[in-house]
Amino acid sequence: MNTWLDEVFDVKKPIIGMCHLPALPGDPGYDAAGGMTAVLEHGRREITALQEGGVDGILISNEFSLPYLTNTEPVTAVTMARVIGELRSELSVPFGVNVLWDGVASIDLAVATGASFVREVFTGVYASDFGMWNTDVGRAARHRARMGASGVRLLYNIVPEAAAYLGGRELAQMTRSTVFNGAPDGLCVSGLTAGAATDTSTLKVVKENAGAVPVFVNTGVRPDTVAESLQYADAAIVGTWFKKDGKFENDVEAARVADLMSVVRGVRA
Repeated sequence: MNTWLDEVFDVKKPIIGMCHLPALPGDPGYDAAGGMTAVLEHGRREITALQEGGVDGILISNEFSLPYLTNTEPVTAVTMARVIGELRSELSVPFGVNVLWDGVASIDLAVATGASFVREVFTGVYASDFGMWNTDVGRAARHRARMGASGVRLLYNIVPEAAAYLGGRELAQMTRSTVFNGAPDGLCVSGLTAGAATDTSTLKVVKENAGAVPVFVNTGVRPDTVAESLQYADAAIVGTWFKKDGKFENDVEAARVADLMSVVRGVRA
């Protein structure tokens, strides 16, 4: 059965590499001395390494804007739009965006830059490291419609990082109701934090209850786990493994990307 994944990526089980932008203006960790020149150079290095390593797509996020806001300041999306605008001609694969943790801002950024998809937490209420975390999927869906952005696919984090769902329902039930009530274009299944392994049994439950909605393994993918994850997941989003020594804070290395993509080609075959 064909899905929008086939239309966008034209490959079975696409691998989307993360371009983690450094802290941006307004963020506590922003390098004011290096300024936007340093941010742009970092983004260019990440995109170049990911594409040289052979990823099928790229997801650009403000991963180092820690601690995250659930209602971001305008400067964040504005800065990301500048970065993507300047680097857009160097992107040779489909790309998405994620303004952490703000679904509406992510949609706005996608519209402004021509991104094919966004990833965010669009449904549920959570107790998180960033406080009580509420969402409004109806508002986000209507915002996308008002922006004329039906072609921007919305990937919902069904098991968000650093947060616990307050609904008290089992994952299978939560998945079915999210698909029915929220009409996601994809469901992302995560571990505890960036780089943390995603439990295969959790992936299996989500996949079995997602119907025709594609399921993404969202964290912890490595060469030794990717084959098992892709038994259930329709795609993978990979960040930490692609970085030097597999450490979140380091830069992406093209050789590590190529190593994982080699395993993925075997899985596809």
